[in-house]
Amino acid sequence: MCVSVWGKVELTMNDNLEVYLGDPAEIPCHYSFTGVNEEPSFVIIQWFVRSAGNGSRMRIFYSDINQQIVDNNTDYSGRIEVTSDQRGNTLLIQNVQLSDEKEFFCQVNGQEAGNAERKTHLRVFAPPEAPEIEGVPNGISVTNTMPSKVASCEVRNGFPKPNITWYKDNEPLMPQVGQVNVIILVTREPRGFYSVQSTLEYRILKEDKDSHFSCEVSFSVPGAIRTRMSQSINVTVHYPTTMMELWKDSPQGLVKEGDTVELRCQGDGNPPPIFIFSKEQEPDTLLESRGDVLILPSVSRKDSGIYQCRVLDSAGQTEIKEEVTLTVHYLDPAVVVPKELEYMDKGENLVASCNALSSLKTVTMWYKEGKQVGHGNTLHLNDATYETSGRYVCEVTVPSLPSLHTNGSVNIIVQGGPQLAGVEDEVQLEEVAGRTLNLSCEARGHPLPSITWSITGSQNWQEVMSKANDHITHSMVSVKINSDVSAVCNASNNQGTEVKVFSIKAIPRVTRTAPFSPVEGSGVIIVVIILCLLLLAFLGSVVYFLHKKGKIPCGRSGKQEITKEKPTKDDIVVEMKNNPKNEDAVLLKAVNGEKKGPNDQ
Repeated sequence: MCVSVWGKVELTMNDNLEVYLGDPAEIPCHYSFTGVNEEPSFVIIQWFVRSAGNGSRMRIFYSDINQQIVDNNTDYSGRIEVTSDQRGNTLLIQNVQLSDEKEFFCQVNGQEAGNAERKTHLRVFAPPEAPEIEGVPNGISVTNTMPSKVASCEVRNGFPKPNITWYKDNEPLMPQVGQVNVIILVTREPRGFYSVQSTLEYRILKEDKDSHFSCEVSFSVPGAIRTRMSQSINVTVHYPTTMMELWKDSPQGLVKEGDTVELRCQGDGNPPPIFIFSKEQEPDTLLESRGDVLILPSVSRKDSGIYQCRVLDSAGQTEIKEEVTLTVHYLDPAVVVPKELEYMDKGENLVASCNALSSLKTVTMWYKEGKQVGHGNTLHLNDATYETSGRYVCEVTVPSLPSLHTNGSVNIIVQGGPQLAGVEDEVQLEEVAGRTLNLSCEARGHPLPSITWSITGSQNWQEVMSKANDHITHSMVSVKINSDVSAVCNASNNQGTEVKVFSIKAIPRVTRTAPFSPVEGSGVIIVVIILCLLLLAFLGSVVYFLHKKGKIPCGRSGKQEITKEKPTKDDIVVEMKNNPKNEDAVLLKAVNGEKKGPNDQ
């Protein structure tokens, strides 16, 4: 059977795709048909996967115009999805694993329009953990003529396999016979990760006593190579002591009274010598130490001075000495003048001071109720009022040593006559008769004032609330208003008296009628108008009937002028009222015959 090829499939895919472990991977497969008049109606798309270096491959997806199938019983069942657009289709792999580093084939079959196949190599990357370096615990002697183990460096769980490079003082170390050896051990973990352990062997010289060794791991990531450096370690070199160092190991920074100070002494010899600590001011007194550390617990200013560390070499002939100066800073308790409690009269001025002896520059701030009220060693209180009363706290701090601080305080009490709250001496009020009114009075002063009430115009009153604190007395009375009332609040102490007058005018109680409803009123007006029209029609009929019968004269001339403008007293006049009640009354009187004209009275 011969099949004619009418066209050609152009298929485009990336040669490589790099992703991180656990990320999704999108592998595009773009295709187009050339040499055909129209797109084929039936196209088959299949995806295959093959491990690198393996000849066999496995299908994981199939689709045509009628169906899309993800093959079962593969590592990608339930983990892949294929989407299509105008350019082709894309294979989406969720949660990429290390085992996904394979070749993925996209096969497009357009039947008579042709077919094609391309592949993408998926590469998976997992950055390793930070490198861990560990030096030999016992140090290395300069007497060794061959390279000795200095340290080991291990990096775990990377993919692809990471590499380790050794550094000494930030310079790379290359293998060198008799000087540098590097031993590498590579382990493939059960989950597919690589772990690498590298051991550095180095021939130590005396000049290496201050050298630092570190290892650097380099690893691949999508589109780049990254590195990560380990911590640096120092190797202890065994040789006779020729140099020493003494320093303050803790605390860091300035030292204050109460701190525990550690002075550490170190020599470049090994085995470690026995260190002897002393104070220059007391050279004959040896200080007890723990090996190379001198601990001074809870230091005070008297512990300031020059400290020395001495050691004898192995021959016991040459004394090597090092020293360090220790300064213990201090801040004495704050002294506040006046002390603790101070009384002031209203209007009086006062200057308070706060001082604290310190070895460093200090800053003093004044606070009242948590708010800053002053700056500096002195606080000026001028023209004292009751608001001036309170506890004033001075905070003394050392900017260069924030943990060093102290404080002091003084309690100010302003004494004087009562001061009532509010600016009015007399308060004018109005209240409806029969109601109860609460009157409040609040007074400040020292000694604490007492409040009494004098009320005229009402016998029905009582004090409903009375409370006081250190500075304020508060009283409230409840007064029944039946007539005009005058209430006097009197606040007094041994410094004076102050009053406030409440004048209450009683307003008569007004009884209100039910409000008029516009809707109801409109209905009543309509009814009245209808009744009036009916009444006019009735009266007109009666007048006409009597006129026909000759019962009603036509005036003095026997006739009545129709064009006469002014009505006579015999004319019937209907007056429209706005008040519905008046209208009802007029109509009722007219109907019942009770409304009489002027001549009938």
